[in-house]
Amino acid sequence: MRRAVIVDIVRSPFGRGRASGALAAMHPVDLYAHVLRALVSRTGVDPALIEDVITGCVIQVAEQSGNIGRQAALAAGLPESVAAVTLDRKCGSAQQAFDFAAQGVIAGAYDVAIAGGVEMMSLVPMRINRMGKDNEGPMFHARYPQGLVRQGISAELIAARWGISREAMDQFSAASHRRALAAEDAGMTARSIVPIGLIDRDEGPRRDTSFEKLSTLKPAFEEEVAAARFPEIRWSVTAGNSSQVTDGAAAALIVEEGLARKLGLKPRAAITHFAVHGDDPILMLTAIIPATRKLLGRAGLSIDAIDAFEVNEAFASVVLAWMRDTGATPGKVNAYGGAIALGHPVGASGGRLLANLLTRLEETGGRYGLQTMCESGGMANATLIERL
Repeated sequence: MRRAVIVDIVRSPFGRGRASGALAAMHPVDLYAHVLRALVSRTGVDPALIEDVITGCVIQVAEQSGNIGRQAALAAGLPESVAAVTLDRKCGSAQQAFDFAAQGVIAGAYDVAIAGGVEMMSLVPMRINRMGKDNEGPMFHARYPQGLVRQGISAELIAARWGISREAMDQFSAASHRRALAAEDAGMTARSIVPIGLIDRDEGPRRDTSFEKLSTLKPAFEEEVAAARFPEIRWSVTAGNSSQVTDGAAAALIVEEGLARKLGLKPRAAITHFAVHGDDPILMLTAIIPATRKLLGRAGLSIDAIDAFEVNEAFASVVLAWMRDTGATPGKVNAYGGAIALGHPVGASGGRLLANLLTRLEETGGRYGLQTMCESGGMANATLIERL
């Protein structure tokens, strides 16, 4: 039976997604090309063997338009024979790229593929791709006549319906920064980061943050219309307990196991099981709960059998609700911090989660790692890896 293995994964440092951010002056094609080139160099794979570059990117307009995966592969100097495709599964785009590459290898459609993602949120802001138009249409509006809501409102609804307090969210967020900084200081995150010029570390983690400081921030999404529609909301989601707007890129080399060993490439882990799931698009961010259960059911594993989890910190309330419903051990979740501290370049974040998950398994000697990501529209993907 064919198995898909991860030979290596690399990513850029993550920069703040604003004009003054560390990566803001770069073109997204160049940022991703830099990561692709570093991956090929670090693994020593013959680039002529690469069959496809599968890339996640959410806002595919302007500098990120026209199949950015192909542009970046060519900019990185890969042979013209290497094909590329760019996909959008919202925040789960890079993770879906890894899953599609692994599924292709398992099915025999590929032997060697690169999967990754890129997003320059300082340059190409969210929702600009809608061009001021209605992107839902009359039949969608007929099903949801009151319309969907912003993700921040969904995070507020989760906090209210799961009974998650502002204090719990701020404590979780402060801990995310502490864990991220501890991992940085110990050299854990540096294992996957390829410097961009002189930039060699993530810009998001704050050494001066604290629960006390976070607790002074005002709610970020409070509005009269949502308050009238959802009177249960307590308005406790702030910029401090939400993910940061960020620039970044990541890429992994995924190879059929037998070929990897024949080529002298040392696999780090196998990608073994996959799940996607849809859920209430108003709550929007809760599909990680059924996706996790579906994945564990397919693998025949209990939640306690998983040695490390990466659950995207879109908002603190999302991860806290997931932990409550799944019963996952909190100490196994996001050991090196999450998007609240490190940032969330939406098309690339799956690469950061996977890199941290691999490093954590290697550092602790764990066997199984589970990664899951909530997505706009009420979706999620979940992926199981096994350390080799």
